Amino acid sequence: MTTPTTSPRPRIPPWIRTCAPGGEKFRHLQHQARQLHLHTVCEEAKCPNIGECWTHGTATFLLMGNVCTRRCHFCAVGKGPTAPLDPREPAQTAEAVVSLALDYVVLTSVDRDDLPDQGSGHFAAAIEAIHQRRPDCRIEALIPDFRGDRECIARVARTPLTVLAHNVETVPRLYRPVRPGSVYQRSLRVLALAKEIRPELLTKSGLMLGLGETPDEVLAVARDLREHGCDILTLGQYLQPSREQLPVVRYLEPAEFSELGAQTRRLGFRHVESGPLVRSSYHARQAAV
Repeated sequence: MTTPTTSPRPRIPPWIRTCAPGGEKFRHLQHQARQLHLHTVCEEAKCPNIGECWTHGTATFLLMGNVCTRRCHFCAVGKGPTAPLDPREPAQTAEAVVSLALDYVVLTSVDRDDLPDQGSGHFAAAIEAIHQRRPDCRIEALIPDFRGDRECIARVARTPLTVLAHNVETVPRLYRPVRPGSVYQRSLRVLALAKEIRPELLTKSGLMLGLGETPDEVLAVARDLREHGCDILTLGQYLQPSREQLPVVRYLEPAEFSELGAQTRRLGFRHVESGPLVRSSYHARQAAV
């Protein structure tokens, strides 16, 4: 099978199932996000690891609202008319980081192609606000492609950032059905420019598997990423968030993720996280050590 199709959905295997979220820390983080009017990608993207991560006091904050200007067919984040940026959001995000006593935080955002700077200035303001309030906290930013604009990428890369991440998401052959509006080579350029602008900055990317790609295609993308200076790689199973998104073509077995992890590590990545429930920010702290 070469592209995502509407063939009968494969049954969800037992290694994909997770426990319902709950617990004191989970409820505290959820309460803090509500109080400060913050969004988390954990909720917006229906991440299967929300229970594990929130119970351990780790979350990925979603900046610039919860409506995206792109229409990726794998993503559950809302699409449609966007709202003006909230100038209070950087300070509120920093307040949440302080309140939760986080020493590692991941920031990401929707795509905001409607803004002159693609939202890069807002991203930088949030990073600076966190650093000022909690200077020992390490910060990871999972950024959009900013349409490949060097100045936008530099605006974020030059902040007190530990890791700059940008996901290629899938193999080049599947970009049109999976990521319309995005360009594979442009995503590679984002990572290369970040490394060129600030060589000591760790860069990171990830792929969703199970959309019809082949192992050889995954390894070819991994080689491209290494050639563009990528330090950290994540490989995880694509899970259909709702019936409005692309269906899963195939569930890879844990042994297949282990084998792909071993093969990609041999390419020279600083860290590879490979498993059915892996997402970009999963075990992010360990990858940056």
